[in-house]
Amino acid sequence: MRRLVRACYTGASGYSYAKKAGDVAREHGFDRVALLASNENPRPPSPAAIEAATAALRETNRYPDERASALVEALRRYHGDYRFVAGAGMDGVIETVIRTIVEPGETVAASTPTFSFYGIAAAAHGAQVVNVPRRDDFSVDPAAFVEASRGAKLAFLCTPNNPTGNSVPLEDVETILEEMDGLLFLDNAYVDFADIDYRPLMRRYENLVIGRTMSKIFALAGLRVGYAFVPTWLEPFYQRAATPFALNAVSAAAAAGALADTDQVRGTLDHVREWRRRFLEEVPFRVYSSDANFVMIDVEPHTGDEVTERLAAEGVIVRSCTSFPGLGNHYIRVCIGEDWENIRFLEAITKI
Repeated sequence: MRRLVRACYTGASGYSYAKKAGDVAREHGFDRVALLASNENPRPPSPAAIEAATAALRETNRYPDERASALVEALRRYHGDYRFVAGAGMDGVIETVIRTIVEPGETVAASTPTFSFYGIAAAAHGAQVVNVPRRDDFSVDPAAFVEASRGAKLAFLCTPNNPTGNSVPLEDVETILEEMDGLLFLDNAYVDFADIDYRPLMRRYENLVIGRTMSKIFALAGLRVGYAFVPTWLEPFYQRAATPFALNAVSAAAAAGALADTDQVRGTLDHVREWRRRFLEEVPFRVYSSDANFVMIDVEPHTGDEVTERLAAEGVIVRSCTSFPGLGNHYIRVCIGEDWENIRFLEAITKI
């Protein structure tokens, strides 16, 4: 019956996951493993998020609010009076936007190297994916991006970019919005760690969606809450295309609670900034400057896979970047963890 499976899944691999901590611990005899591969927040969720989630559990015999209205109101209090949609992680938002906009056979563009799920999700909906290479320094050439995405219904631009960590200047995003044909999905999963604000662009451009997540600075990765700023014209069509009740009530309640705890956010940001600086100064390979909660490291003459394996043997899980389209085989991505995790990584990478 394998013949029934679509060609886009039989001929290519799916999303690439990091090694499991339990597997590494059992193989190399560690009681605990430094988890620095998935760009998670090492701190637990806000007590306000936990309290709200616990209260919501009492009513999980009922389906959640299909519009996540309480979360949307919390987002407006946090960000201002914008239009929002929500989904099961930003991945869910990405899939729904593609489903809303793109017909099978139409083109979706993505600035690469970048998060591979854009291409995976677009291909799953029958789209033709065009990868638009970045410059050698991983910056975006706005003119080249616009030209390569000419005719595309939808284009993806990640800033700060995963895995390179650099941000696209505001004026370059404006140039792209002014000149492109279709809709731009600006992935801002890591923007809370950067000194740049793209939100005001929503007031001026009807061809912009800004995707955000509660997984990173708000420490809710396990609850899968994504959301997006959307233009007014798109919101009703997104809701029609969305999977019914995709965002569960517990996750939505926790997200609303987390948005109210600004002290937690400030503490996480201070922690990330301090360790980004230390990684830049202390890692004995080239570390790229980053606006995110991770750094990308060039480990040449080694390969990313080789260094990832050697670090795993030292009880440190990082991400090899070989699966990112358009990137060479000699990079790793390392996120900021707890103090002990970061110290163990520095000791292990220095041995290499």
